[in-house]
Amino acid sequence: MNLYPLQQYFKEDDPLAGIILGIGFGAALIVLVILNLVRRGVRRDGSGSKRFSSFALRRAVRSFGLKRDQFKLLEHVFRLNGVTDPFHALSLPAVLDKYFKKAYQQIERNASSEEEAQNRLALLFSVRNIIDISQNTSAQAPSAKQLTANQSAVLTVNQESYQVKIILTKEGTVFVDCPKNSLGTQIRFPKGSRGALTFFTKTNKGFSFDCNILGMTDTTFGPALQLSHSGRAKAMTQRRFRRRQSELSCAYYLVRVENTHGKKGIKMVVDSNRRAGTLVDISVGGCAIRSGSSVPVGSRLKIEFEDTRGTRPVAVLGQVLRMNRGGVTSTIIHVKFLKVPRKAMNAINTVVFAYSDE
Repeated sequence: MNLYPLQQYFKEDDPLAGIILGIGFGAALIVLVILNLVRRGVRRDGSGSKRFSSFALRRAVRSFGLKRDQFKLLEHVFRLNGVTDPFHALSLPAVLDKYFKKAYQQIERNASSEEEAQNRLALLFSVRNIIDISQNTSAQAPSAKQLTANQSAVLTVNQESYQVKIILTKEGTVFVDCPKNSLGTQIRFPKGSRGALTFFTKTNKGFSFDCNILGMTDTTFGPALQLSHSGRAKAMTQRRFRRRQSELSCAYYLVRVENTHGKKGIKMVVDSNRRAGTLVDISVGGCAIRSGSSVPVGSRLKIEFEDTRGTRPVAVLGQVLRMNRGGVTSTIIHVKFLKVPRKAMNAINTVVFAYSDE
């Protein structure tokens, strides 16, 4: 480095001061370069290609409230997948799930024990759910025009809910299959009745829009109920956890609560009468069961099912919140989970996020 210009500001008999100043300027320049790299959130190797940056990741998740062990696991997930732009990755749920699925498979493959695997999976899903909640808070409601044929929905009229499918959509109008009562007869709603149609996006975000019933009509796909809509959907109250629509066979048993004189005061007795049903949606907070029989609201149930691969039995305790008609002879039982063991929680999350699907 040519220090002559710097030395003009010093006496000729004090060259050391000029050297020190030059070193100071050099050090400041290096610090500025490092700070610039940190600010950009990108590290580059000799070839100029982007590399993972924990600085960028920490900025991207600053508002998520992750604990130290959760951040370290997320850091591992992103390193494992070679993520160079965490802001972009976090904005794409489908891409994010690919990264987490790869980490999920690595944990299952490399864990030294079942206990270690369950601990790691519980941490993995806690991070994934936190990210999901953060994304839900900023969800934008789609237009009702984005409804597609054969999409499942729930029609609510006079506080009664009916499972329906979208047949087709036109400007300002939606046609759904006709709800039926328990005898299989099509329900005739008075023309002009007001209702709401609720649906879920591919990322399981729930939306609904107000509608008016225009009456029954024939379409090329069969008889349909014609609904006029307001045009813009509104986001439902966000659920705490992601839900997944499914068709998983399950069994459930009524659970009696008996008073005892022991330390705990109560005893739960599982009824031996097994009832069959189908899980039509599920989350770690609860589920909906389609069944040929009904149970009183408030009842406690023991619910048993297997994951999508049919390899992991799951058993949870729940309580019936409400019931709706689910078809010709079926009822939809809405259940809130009361007690979910850690292993069952991991299994449910695996189903919800489809990490065990091929």
